[in-house]
Order: sequence, then C-alpha cells, then structure tokens
Amino acid sequence: RHQRPPVASVCAAPPAMDVDESLVAVGEFGCYQKQLTCTFVLLQIYVACQSMLIVLVGVQPDYKISTQDIPSTHEELIKHVVFEEDLTSIATEWYLIRQEAYKVNLAGSLFFLGLLFGNILFGPLSDRFGRKPIFLIGLFLDVVFGFISAIAPNYETFALTRLLVGIMNGGMSLVSFVLTQEFVGKSYWALTGSLTNLVFAVGIAAFSVIGYYIRDWRVLIAAANCPGVLFFFLFIAVPESPRWLYSQGRTKEAEEVLQNIAHRNGNEKIFIQLKPCAGRKKIGQPAHGFMELVRHPILRWRSIILMYVWYVCSLVYYGLTLNAGELKGNRYLNIAMNGLVELPAFPLCLYFINKPWAGRRKTMTAFLLFAGIACVSTLFLPGKQDRDMGFLVDVTSLALCGKLAVSAAFNIVYVFTAELYPTVIRNAGLGICSMSCRVGGILAPFVPSLKSLNPSMPFIVFGIAGLSGGFLSLLLPETLNKPIAESIEDLHSPDYQRLEDKRKKRPQPQENTES
Repeated sequence: RHQRPPVASVCAAPPAMDVDESLVAVGEFGCYQKQLTCTFVLLQIYVACQSMLIVLVGVQPDYKISTQDIPSTHEELIKHVVFEEDLTSIATEWYLIRQEAYKVNLAGSLFFLGLLFGNILFGPLSDRFGRKPIFLIGLFLDVVFGFISAIAPNYETFALTRLLVGIMNGGMSLVSFVLTQEFVGKSYWALTGSLTNLVFAVGIAAFSVIGYYIRDWRVLIAAANCPGVLFFFLFIAVPESPRWLYSQGRTKEAEEVLQNIAHRNGNEKIFIQLKPCAGRKKIGQPAHGFMELVRHPILRWRSIILMYVWYVCSLVYYGLTLNAGELKGNRYLNIAMNGLVELPAFPLCLYFINKPWAGRRKTMTAFLLFAGIACVSTLFLPGKQDRDMGFLVDVTSLALCGKLAVSAAFNIVYVFTAELYPTVIRNAGLGICSMSCRVGGILAPFVPSLKSLNPSMPFIVFGIAGLSGGFLSLLLPETLNKPIAESIEDLHSPDYQRLEDKRKKRPQPQENTES
C-alpha cells in the first residue's frame, strides 16, 4: 500500500501579510484591544486635569485692603490684604496680586510652552526608540514633577515644575494617542480618536468636581496627580506597537505581539506571518526625523496644510473660549460646562467621517467652514436687539455654535493626520502639527484684545481663520477605506491601493522605490 504523506508536506505555508491584513486576521478591535483602548482613553482624564490645573490653582479671589492709606510697596500691601474667599491658591499664598498678578498667567503660559517643547521632542524620539519606552519615561517624569509642584516652596520652583510638567505631559499624551491608534485596525481609528477627545472633555468636568471639594491648592495638585501613578503601573504591561516594530524591520517581534493579541482575543488557531516591510530600517541607516517631512514633496505639502489647519483649530477654539470672558455664576459649574459643551461634537463627527459620501476631508472642511461662518455672522446681528429684545440668535449662541464646530474639526484632525503620515514618520508628523497647534493656543489670548480697534474684530479674525482652514483642507487626500502607509516608499508605490481591494486578493510583493 502507498502510505499517505505527512500532513506538513502537503499543507501550504500561511500567506505572508502586512500589518493591516494581520490585524484583520487577529481582530481589529477584539477584547484585548478594547482593554488597551479603555486604559489609554481613560488616561485623558489625568491629562485634562493637568491642562486645567492653573485655572483653580491660580485663581485670584476678591480681596480688600485693611487700611485707608495706599501701600507704596508690594511688601506693605501684603500686610494689609484680606482675601474674601475660603480657599487657597498660588495667588493667595504668594500674594500674586496687582503688579504681581501677571505671574499666574506666566505659570499657565509656561505649561503650554512645555507642551510645545514636548511635541517637538517626543515625536522623533518615539519614532526612533519605540513608543512604549518613551511613553513610560514621559508619564513617570510627568508624575514626579507634578508632585514637586505640590510641595514647591516658592513661585520660581512652581513655575519651573509647570514647564517641566508641560514638556512631559505634551510629549506623553502625543505618544499615547499614537499607541491608541496603532493597536487597533484602521477601521477603528476614528472611534478610538474620538473617544480620546471625548474623555478629555469629560476630564475637564471631572477636574471641576475635584476642585469643588478640595479648596487647598497643594492638596488639589496632589489629588489630580495621583491617577498618574496608577496609570504608570498599568502601562508597564502594555506591549510595544506592532506597527512601529514592523516599520523598523523587527518583523519577528511584531509577529509575537500580533500573535499575543490574537491569543488574548480568543483566536488561538491563527498563525501570523508578516512579509518584509518595503521601507524597513536597515542597520546603520539613520532614523526618520523631521527632515523627511521636508525632503519628500508629498509629505512637505501635507505637513504645511496640516500645520495650518491645526493652528486654525487651536486659535479659534481657545480664542472663542477666552473671548467670552469670565462667566458670572459658580466658578466650578462654569469649568464643567466648558468641557461638557464639547460633547455633542464627538458623535456628530464620528457619524460623518465614516460615511463614504463624507469621509474625513469633507467633514473636517464642513465643520471648519461652519465655525468660520458662525463667527462672521456676528457682524450681521441687529445692534441691540439681541440683548434688549431677547433676539433668538445672539453673539453668545453663535460663539457656542462656532466652538461646537471647531471642537468637531479638532477631533477629526487628530485622526486625519495620523492616517496621512506613514508609520515610520507618524510621530514626527503629529509632533510638528501639535507644535503649530500650541502656537495657535499661545496667540489666542491676544485676539480678544483687538476689541479696542473694533468690537467685531476678534470674530472677523476667527471667521477668516476658520474659512481659510476649511478651504485649504480640501487639498488633502481622502483616507477613508484606504491602507495605512507603513513606509515613505509606500506613498510612491503603484501597489498602494484601496484597502478593500487588498482584502479581496493577495497583494503582489512591493519593490522599494527611490524617494
């Protein structure tokens, strides 16, 4: 009799896949990825508390001077100042009032300046050394400097620690966002990106609740910083990004991570075998950095447009918030509403960006144009009817509509930018875009001062910015249902085709093309 040959000799080897196809095989958004996403998304509560900290820690309560004579020096003024609210802040402890009041705003500016530096530094660092180690280092130092802020003996130490916290917070949150995206399939990027921004808005409201019950500024900083300790220990067990490993040519390690994801998702019978990445990093080859964004025409023009769109989103969003001035009523309720007003933007953009007839580009354009139109429309309101006659549409309602729209655009630009950059340069691209975003945030407080020229001038600036950003974003390519570029060479490859086509048939091996 003829014996049947061994099974192994007749079974074909499993086909090699790229990362997108392997994530479809193991589960684009399985149980394990849902756990990872939940942990990364909840981190935004901690990030939001750090961002909003100066609002309550630097509050300047009303005070009175217990003397009829006007003190000639700040030292004499301190002896006669009596604060009228039962709370403490850096303003009450170090008497940052009158000519010293600018120091409160300076501390807030130093934090946002730190965000700018963090975006610049952490992007290329995580592209070169990996997402996980840079993320953990940033989170650890963020927590350490945060606790130092709580025990700062003087203003100078406090201001320095706020700068350092800003650097670590900005860089860490940037890498966290990238990790959230790279653990799931591309079809879920919009969902995870929207959840990230949604929870940030909830974090603003949560911080107001913490501040309501904790009126001592040192205890408040410590309480807002404690969740960071918990998150640090949770993230130690998180694996490295399989997309980053694959883009670096570390195929075996990427296969192990993907195999582990498949096992935790319950797909134990799946065997992952990745084909070599077309643009994998070779030994001795320098890591991709910011210069790659300038060297390649495709990336150069995308970066210019995206940087301006990020700048517009930041300028209009923070500008509208600050232009409204300090609202009357309960301080803590106002902070909560400032976060909750953003919530309707997220389901709106999440619905539209996944529709083939809308997509990322058209939806972002529409929201930016709507924000611009809402701001410009304030010019056509009746003179005093909106206030004295209860006019239905007033400046406040239009400003809130504009903020709602720009919040949605802000949400989309995160997801859109991550999809437009190849994996090997994604963090650097997000870093330079976030840098321009911080510039918009720094300039936003100065726009309301243009009221001295014309009461409508701030809204004209916001309107022109929104309209120009919306029209300019039409020059970007659509990314809905298209594959993720792993290397820069993928952008030039003729086999760089639609994702649904790649799923129907096995793609032919790609050849490296000179960029």
